[in-house]
Amino acid sequence: MNPQGERRTAEQVLPQGSEPPERTEQRLGERARSAETAGGGGSRSGGTGSAGAARGTGDAGTAGGVADPGAVRRRAERRGRRIAAGATELEQRLADLLRGGLATADRAGYGAWDETAARMVDAQAPGLGARVRELGAIPSSGPGWPARLLEECALTHLLNQGFLHLDSLPEELAATTRSRVGVTTPVAELLAHGQPVRDHWLVLGGQDSEDDKLTTRRIWLRGRTTGRMALLLSFGAAGRSPDPALPPGLVLDADLVYYPGTRPLRAALGTSCPPAAAAEAPAGAWVPDGGGIDAALAAYGEALSADPWLEGWPVVLSGVTPVPGADGWQLADETAGTALPVDPRCLGRTNLWQLTAISGGRPVTVFGTCGHRGITPLTTWDPEPVPLAIGSGPTSYGGTR
Repeated sequence: MNPQGERRTAEQVLPQGSEPPERTEQRLGERARSAETAGGGGSRSGGTGSAGAARGTGDAGTAGGVADPGAVRRRAERRGRRIAAGATELEQRLADLLRGGLATADRAGYGAWDETAARMVDAQAPGLGARVRELGAIPSSGPGWPARLLEECALTHLLNQGFLHLDSLPEELAATTRSRVGVTTPVAELLAHGQPVRDHWLVLGGQDSEDDKLTTRRIWLRGRTTGRMALLLSFGAAGRSPDPALPPGLVLDADLVYYPGTRPLRAALGTSCPPAAAAEAPAGAWVPDGGGIDAALAAYGEALSADPWLEGWPVVLSGVTPVPGADGWQLADETAGTALPVDPRCLGRTNLWQLTAISGGRPVTVFGTCGHRGITPLTTWDPEPVPLAIGSGPTSYGGTR
């Protein structure tokens, strides 16, 4: 394979009509429009910017805004070559880093990593760009950073090689690899061809995060009948709350369509009936069934075995007590004699003292995401659902507390 990855076809590299993740659409808008102009693209209907370009709407040679399959294929081929070139360049950057020794990484400064990340975005691989920025921040993350840097370099290398050898991967793993690089299936295409899962979906919790240009909203749900977890992602301009605003405790009678992958979690909302408000539920129906710490770790481990780049998996813990300590917070299960550390990164983003006040030293039920650094608590019940993520109160999610 040459550095441009030209021996692979677009069908092997990207699903036709793929779009960049919504969280990067604004950043890539101008680049996407410039690339389309250079490729002979015409006007775009609906003013969708990069999202419309990525979905293939309003390409040259079309009528009524219907995508031209030839234009879609050519755009997919161009993007595939750019991402392959970016992955190849990043592999060389990692090889140079390891050849020079990790101990020198802190002297290189963040600027070199930021420049590499910008080139990954230029290559239309925003997922790789985000990983590179994380690599650049590790040397200033405190004691033990060389081990953490080596771990993240290994995961980035694995992602690069996965994308460069997509044609040899099983279909589901190839879909996971594409999504981690930053290539997602358009929502319209997903809803048109995906398999819907009908259930009564309980909103477990949510969290907003912001960068300088974009607000990302994550909402986690669990099916009452299927027991499946789901994640809804939505995006908005910085400083503005995206839709939908679904408070914890809400029940949706709806179809969800999962994005393809080895361990599907992210989903798109399809047809739905009017939601049943949490306030209409009978007393005691607020609190969802939960499991123990061992079960939570097993669920995360199973998901991680299918997706090695997974940051965390949603879990509901029952019978745990928050315990502050000099070495960090824990959620302890006194009956089982086990404890799960709280992810130190969530300090300042999760109201742990509110959780402690609600607990009052007694066991409570907690929803959060479990990862290799620990758990990030997002919701508890008193007995009504109480959001714990700072910034996810009444303004963001329409809650009453």
